[in-house]
Amino acid sequence: MPLFWILAALLVVTTLGILTWPLLRAKARADAPDADGAAIAVFRDQKRALDSERDAGEISAVERDAALTELTRRVAEETGVSVPPDTPTQSRRAWVLAVVLVVLVPVAALLLYQRLGNPGATVVASATAGHDVSEQQIIAMVDSLAARLKQHPEDADGWVLLGRSYQALERFPESADAYAHANALVRDDPSLLADYADVLAMTQDRKLSGKPTELIDRALAIDPKHRKALALAATVALEARDFSKSLALWQRLASELPAGSDEARQVADVIAEINAAQREGKASAPTISGQRGPRGSEPVVAAPPPVASSKSSAAAIRGRVDIAPALTSKVALSDTVFIYARAAEGPRMPLAVLRIAARELPKDFSLDDSMSMAPGVKLSTAPSVIVEARISKSGNAIPQPGDLFGRSAPLKPGTAGLAITIDQVVP
Repeated sequence: MPLFWILAALLVVTTLGILTWPLLRAKARADAPDADGAAIAVFRDQKRALDSERDAGEISAVERDAALTELTRRVAEETGVSVPPDTPTQSRRAWVLAVVLVVLVPVAALLLYQRLGNPGATVVASATAGHDVSEQQIIAMVDSLAARLKQHPEDADGWVLLGRSYQALERFPESADAYAHANALVRDDPSLLADYADVLAMTQDRKLSGKPTELIDRALAIDPKHRKALALAATVALEARDFSKSLALWQRLASELPAGSDEARQVADVIAEINAAQREGKASAPTISGQRGPRGSEPVVAAPPPVASSKSSAAAIRGRVDIAPALTSKVALSDTVFIYARAAEGPRMPLAVLRIAARELPKDFSLDDSMSMAPGVKLSTAPSVIVEARISKSGNAIPQPGDLFGRSAPLKPGTAGLAITIDQVVP
């Protein structure tokens, strides 16, 4: 049973206890013998005796009423309260009311929750808690979200979530369409504009020219210090071979990053390489975050340097991926390599993902919280992880028959010097 329903049941039981305890306690007090109760009991016995004498004709009704009035006066003086009528059904009424409350409160609570709450949330939680979540289940959940948004197209947050989900699944056209819907509803969100531009570039061979550039310019007009927009704008300048402008944008970005952070060091490396490219007259310069193109080819879209905490840096996994000589003939330079970490136990959703081209193998890599696929799902929070490298022929994030892969044994976040050899084939 999900924790939600356990807590709900405890709350209902507590409420019922608070409501029914006074009723049952009052009954218990009424049943307990005391001085007043004894006096009243004597009164009732004498009353019944008077009624019997009247019925037997030993006294008249007038005499009976007079005697009863005198008896009532004496009992009232002794007890200080009026004599209650002889009502044997009062205890039953208390029990009936208690039973009604026991039935009514849970039923009313359940009906109100069905009407005003979100029962579907508990279904998702119970379906995923304690079980591995496969890639197919993730796709099913994303498709379910897409179906729901067709019924509720005004949900801007839902479109943003759908766009990010499709982006994580490498379904860039669908991601761009979702971001377009979100952009139509939220016009002045620089993060949304930057994400939209990034995905659009992926749909046009990783080129930022055209509409992606327009979206980046809008994002910077709203927030001139937006980090992802600055990184993308710097990449636009690289595409145009405008090294001076690109350098100025990287320097603006560097001024927004914490000194000494991994991101600051990455940007500093880019600045140094651009300076070197200018001095040597090279035709292109690299981008950042491990998503650089091969030397001499066009630069690819730069990933924004996200802010990393000291905990994230300490939990980073560093190593090298290579391919077994026996499988090199099965790899094309255009194949895609996914390097990712997932929890050794529990859901199989990747905690950190790096995507590179097969031509870059062998590859030194680093996985950390900045590569998380979803908020709150971080590498640094996992007690033990498995790192896997997979070569995809289709470029699909979901394993396909014929893909090549290699994986590590379970290890702790923060491991360095890891060596992974791609030496197996997906059946």
